[in-house]
Amino acid sequence: MESTKTEEPFLRHVEKDVLIPKLMREKAKERCADQVQAFNHCCKESGFLMVVKCREENAALKECLTKHYTDPAFFEECKQEYIQEKLEFERTGIPAKKRTEKLPTSM
Repeated sequence: MESTKTEEPFLRHVEKDVLIPKLMREKAKERCADQVQAFNHCCKESGFLMVVKCREENAALKECLTKHYTDPAFFEECKQEYIQEKLEFERTGIPAKKRTEKLPTSM
């Protein structure tokens, strides 16, 4: 029986090992927003003592981020998002960041 799934485009080494993990880090920080906020707050309150005082917040943040970084389903989700952005760029020539900017509504 033939697969109905379309073949994915070839991904270069830099895409698989650099660009997709970068997207994963960005999305993981969004998903771990509570831990990021708690760690940042602790650091601001603790000053130079943050290394000692923020261990618990740092551990919680690392745990949350690592959970996402090591999740194969999350990698696949980010890979598919990257592929869609890449295909859209190839189709339009407009980078994703430029596509999300608002166009002027009046002239």
